[in-house]
Amino acid sequence: MDSKLKIGIIIIIIIIGAYQIFKPGVQYDRIEIAGSTSVQPVAEKLAEKYMEKHPNVKINVQGGGSGMGIRTTKQGIVNIGTISKSLKPAEKDELQEYVIGNDGIVIAVNTQNNISGLNDQQLKDIFSGKITNWKEVGGYDSKIHVVIRESGSGTLSSFESLVMNKTKIRSDAIVQGSTEGVKQTVKQDPYAIGFVSLSHMSSDVKILEINEITPSETTISDGSYSLKVPFEFLTMGDAQGVTKLFIEWVLGPEGQAIMRSENIVPAIGNVSDDA
Repeated sequence: MDSKLKIGIIIIIIIIGAYQIFKPGVQYDRIEIAGSTSVQPVAEKLAEKYMEKHPNVKINVQGGGSGMGIRTTKQGIVNIGTISKSLKPAEKDELQEYVIGNDGIVIAVNTQNNISGLNDQQLKDIFSGKITNWKEVGGYDSKIHVVIRESGSGTLSSFESLVMNKTKIRSDAIVQGSTEGVKQTVKQDPYAIGFVSLSHMSSDVKILEINEITPSETTISDGSYSLKVPFEFLTMGDAQGVTKLFIEWVLGPEGQAIMRSENIVPAIGNVSDDA
């Protein structure tokens, strides 16, 4: 979808959302958030809990992708942009980054797939098209169907950086516009492979080990699982007013506890799988 059209849709959704949550004659502080579809579910949880405790604040959360989060923050359309990657130097300008947690990029396959894990090179070769049949990595004699995110996705950008190392992804890969879209495609296709956020994982798809390491809060935190990405909030310059207070709450004990409950490694404090 054209980026200008996406931004137009986000603006319309923000206006409709504001109309639905604001009551005439009542004064509210307002925070608009848009960006990464990987960050969106936990951002919605954080917003919901914060509004319960601060009824004078209304927070509207939308997706659109990390690229959308960057653009709409720079353009002043939203107060907070969300991304599932680190900003490149060319993207920064006056943007301020707040790491609110860390997530793992999980390699997901269909539950019928007999493969339990891959190494870095096998993963790269599958997504580049060098390996095209599951039997080449010990699986069934079936063609591999690669599923990826759309251009502008922070998860895609991180995957390309961490796995592909400037090698292009195969041109016939199936493209989905959200993390959930990737997961649903893998769920329905016995021969598919895709990458999704750990926080989005469920038992209807299968997690692969990478280099014999299973992604978890502990392995992401200690760095033994290599496919680690930040979840970030962005503001244009330093956060001010109610936006600053919300971000401080997210980075505090209560907000970070919500991050952990959503299977995201907290940005602060000690972590363990038993937490």
